[in-house]
Amino acid sequence: MKNVLVLCTGNSCRSQMAHAYLNQYAKKKAKIYSAGIETHGLNPNAVSILKLDGLDISSHTSNHVDEYNEINFDYIITVCDHANENCPYIPSENAVRLHHNFSDPSKIKGSEKEIHTAFIKTREEIKQFCKDFVKANRLN
Repeated sequence: MKNVLVLCTGNSCRSQMAHAYLNQYAKKKAKIYSAGIETHGLNPNAVSILKLDGLDISSHTSNHVDEYNEINFDYIITVCDHANENCPYIPSENAVRLHHNFSDPSKIKGSEKEIHTAFIKTREEIKQFCKDFVKANRLN
């Protein structure tokens, strides 16, 4: 079983979405973790937008990357530029490090519809990235 870490700034939105989709697609071939270089708590819009796609992350917690120092990761995926640029040392010597910057829907200011649309757009991008990652790495 492979260990996959998804890393973002606050582990509240994008990394949580990726965690959920990777969990769904990798089934029993990978153990998925998500963390932040800070912790901001779960974003309620992320929880609700995933629920619309049949995924429940309401029991997830916002974790700090230091909580996983003892885990040897096979893959470390950063999902925002800030986390990629400020990622602390993670003691996983052979980890494949990947980066994809997804827009942060929690930063959108506007109407509920505009915010909802931004969350849908990011969710769909993350969903496709996760499908592609699992297929490319034969984790399905």
